[in-house]
Amino acid sequence: MKHALMISKLLAVFLLFTGNVAIAQQTVQGTVTNERGEPLIGATVLIKGTAKGTVTDVDGSYSIPDVPEDGTLVFSYTGYETEEFSVTGTQLDVTLAEGTVLDEVIVVGYGSQIQSEVTGSVQTVDAKALEDLPVAQMTEKLQGRIAGVQINQATGKPGEGMTVRVRGQASILASSDPLYVVDGFPIVGGIANINPDEIQSVTVLKDAASTSLYGSRAANGVVLITTKMPAIGQSSFGVNFTQGFATVPERGRPDMMNAEEFARFKKESAEALGAPVPDLFQNPEQYRNNSFDWYDAMLRTAPYTNLSISAAKRTENFGASLVGGFMNQDGVMLNSGFDRYSFRLNATYDPFEMVNIGVNIAPTYTIRNTPSSDGAFYATNIDPTTPGGLLYNATLTWPVFPFENEDGSLPLTAWQQGVSAFPTPNWYRALQEIDNETKTTRLLSNAYIEVEPLPGLSLKSTFNVDLGASAFRNFKPSTTSTVFASLPPNDAELITQNSDYMSWLNENIATYTTSFGDHDLQLLAGYSAQKYRMDAATLSFSNFPDDRIQAIQSAVNVNRPQSTSQVEEWALVSLFSRINYDYKNKYLLQFSVRRDGSSRFGSNNRWGTFPAVGVGWVMSDENFMQGIDWLSFLKVRASYGTLGNNNIGNYTQYALVDNTANAVFGNNVASGAFVSTLGNPNLGWETTQQLDIGFDLELFNGRVGLAYDYYNKNTTNLLYNVATAQESGFSNFNDNVGELRFWGHEIALTTRNVVGEFNWTTNLNLARNQNEVLALADGIDRIFGGQFDQTITQVGQPIGMFYGLVWDGVYVDQADFDANPQAPQSQVGTIKYQDVNGDGVISYGGDNDDRTIIGNPFPDVIIGLVNTFTYKNFDLSIVASGQFGNDIMVLSEQGQTNLDGVFNVLKEVENRWRSPQDPGEGRYGKTTAATFMERDWMSSRFVDSGDYFTIKNITLGYTHRPENSWYQSIRLFCSIQQALVLTNYRGSNPEVSTTANGTNGATLNLGMDWSAYPVPRTVSF
Repeated sequence: MKHALMISKLLAVFLLFTGNVAIAQQTVQGTVTNERGEPLIGATVLIKGTAKGTVTDVDGSYSIPDVPEDGTLVFSYTGYETEEFSVTGTQLDVTLAEGTVLDEVIVVGYGSQIQSEVTGSVQTVDAKALEDLPVAQMTEKLQGRIAGVQINQATGKPGEGMTVRVRGQASILASSDPLYVVDGFPIVGGIANINPDEIQSVTVLKDAASTSLYGSRAANGVVLITTKMPAIGQSSFGVNFTQGFATVPERGRPDMMNAEEFARFKKESAEALGAPVPDLFQNPEQYRNNSFDWYDAMLRTAPYTNLSISAAKRTENFGASLVGGFMNQDGVMLNSGFDRYSFRLNATYDPFEMVNIGVNIAPTYTIRNTPSSDGAFYATNIDPTTPGGLLYNATLTWPVFPFENEDGSLPLTAWQQGVSAFPTPNWYRALQEIDNETKTTRLLSNAYIEVEPLPGLSLKSTFNVDLGASAFRNFKPSTTSTVFASLPPNDAELITQNSDYMSWLNENIATYTTSFGDHDLQLLAGYSAQKYRMDAATLSFSNFPDDRIQAIQSAVNVNRPQSTSQVEEWALVSLFSRINYDYKNKYLLQFSVRRDGSSRFGSNNRWGTFPAVGVGWVMSDENFMQGIDWLSFLKVRASYGTLGNNNIGNYTQYALVDNTANAVFGNNVASGAFVSTLGNPNLGWETTQQLDIGFDLELFNGRVGLAYDYYNKNTTNLLYNVATAQESGFSNFNDNVGELRFWGHEIALTTRNVVGEFNWTTNLNLARNQNEVLALADGIDRIFGGQFDQTITQVGQPIGMFYGLVWDGVYVDQADFDANPQAPQSQVGTIKYQDVNGDGVISYGGDNDDRTIIGNPFPDVIIGLVNTFTYKNFDLSIVASGQFGNDIMVLSEQGQTNLDGVFNVLKEVENRWRSPQDPGEGRYGKTTAATFMERDWMSSRFVDSGDYFTIKNITLGYTHRPENSWYQSIRLFCSIQQALVLTNYRGSNPEVSTTANGTNGATLNLGMDWSAYPVPRTVSF
């Protein structure tokens, strides 16, 4: 029977091509316009039931041959409703009605769905709306556009990745980053090095129903990236060139004392102590108009260039898309920048009607020069392998010393022996002379073959490879230093780190789609296997005979403690399945399950199962809703499922061996090894159980769209270092303990305010994310974080709350001093704190001191706002984002308000306490006693509001579409990124979150400002 059916099909095809079947065909032509009569350029026209089609030209015209006389044409265009028209002649002019996002087909995990049929919490952004933003990476373009997704730019370093948190998800020790999936490939790391011009759309999966097919990696959300491929019948060639420049806004720069103000401060401090005033400060007026702004000297106006060239074409059997790009982004700090060279080829070929073959190849090469800028002034002392603190150090340098001589040469130091408290290198010179460069090569590629052996059945096999290699080089010549209080000349130092990795993935998926009566059913089943390996080696050398000769063999010393090699490996094997069912397109059901086996888990806990279910009800299709004319669409939906987080590191389940131990046998020292940590064969993934309830609503024929979600999720089996009995010989081991709860609300509102020749559309999203610690390990009631234990995580509170004393001004006079509790070192004029524990004494340190929660790094509300205006050929978009209710701990003020006088200080220190008759403004105490309590005791005086609302981008464009020309269009635009920051935060960047050694803040160290690389304002054309 099967053979007979196949023979009959082949015979029909043969007769059709030889003209022996009398099927009348014709060429149909016409125009496609919108309701305002404007031509729709690039609209797709297909013969229903076939892959034959074309696209409209610049006039909205089309011509399609071989159309059966009784055939049907299907017309579609992004943002418009897809419509079908029966052929009644050779001329068919069509008007398409503007549609909504609910009509669009969106990418979901392992497939696609019509938006109106999705039961999970999913949001898609078309990359075309983001192409004018002058930034290097896609995540920065997404700021303010996705409800419930917090994207912060913690530092302005060129090429640095953004901090992305989906629904506030966090973990104490495991990663909190979402999983990125590029063209179906779950990649390693982020997408910072992918050219945004290669990307067609971004979809964020937020709830269990939409993410469960990614199993043990889905707890932090999933970001799906789809790269460009034209529709059938489309062809294009395009050039996108952007030129601009970046500067650091004046708002938020540290307002440090100038030379005259600082000399006066030093003179007054010496006089108050009864000490002689150094000659350097005897006459502060001599420095009027003769001051050195070290912070400003580190900055510059930086050019920005981006060039992308693209070509695409797709016929019935073959399609290809090529994108080549070059981007150069000089940093606003000297000697910093980011270059990216990228290329992408996406190709698809249909050799037979039932077979589709595709391949994607995307190599990138980046050069990132990042100065040792972020972190505390002693950052290099904390971790020599990640030197930092140059920017902070610049703010603290005395403004009476020059960073550059009159002849243009650079002095080695900025200090005066016998007067300066600490030896101070010339940080301006260090910034320019230290090489801190990383070169990275990456290849993302995949190939697939898809076969449809039966109607509705698809079998697809893919093989994906992610290859990467990086070479880091840090050379500090003898004339520089990043070490606090280390004076050049020093021994020149070189640190190199070379690493390479490979991640491969094979997936085999079967999908069956069928309809019978009012029932639609889709079944999906798949198997995947993925493996990753990374090899890295770090080498440290010092004492070069000449700064100009930087070869390894010329170094005298090898710093063995800092020279290491490393191997990281993991593997993942998975089975997954999904069922999508709907009845009459209004009763929706989705069930999915994934089972993962991971090498990261203990030998007794290798496998995990992650099920999820989602349901939806399109209420607006019910008969009892038909009389409500103003209601266009209403769907209620709910989902529940279990997800995992396997980003717990590699080898954490094993007992580790330390081979650096020595033993003495008689008079001889022998090298040895010992077991340094306990293994845990039961170690597993962190598990998140998530409930989501929401609805999608459209009113007034799509003029107003509203989506709402409430979610509640519990994360259990948190990874933590659990203490063990001392008699075991070990201090702790890794185990799954503890529980966190996350919950919140999300609102996404779209309004088409004005429709016609002039159009105005607004997209507003709001999110409120909250978290609470429900349990920690047995015997542990608190976890401290930060350089000075300035955060605390404890049951009943959110993660990583700011922890310290409650600042209460200064002791203004003797009466104020006698009426309030004091610390043993307190005096009239020193800082005053609240007696929180009520014992009558101010104490800092220990379990029962006066420290308490003094701030929260998590915002109450996250907001995004996009307004788009179009008039004829002009368009204007304004993108804004903000957050409210969070706090920032301004730890850069630890040095910038140090009353000892060893550093330059903020101008506001001028208003310090001098006497009971001159008490100042009450923020800063006197300079003669107990200054360490003000500087080193973490308190609410360091805490500031992190509220902000930023106009992220303003773009004004004009598009020219000529008639009967060789080119389709020319678009000119100007754009301002980081246009306006509205905030009362006293620092430069209210999105900041850094640690003392300059790295991005982890979960227990969020919301701290240790003086990070400033975020620039970029103007481009």
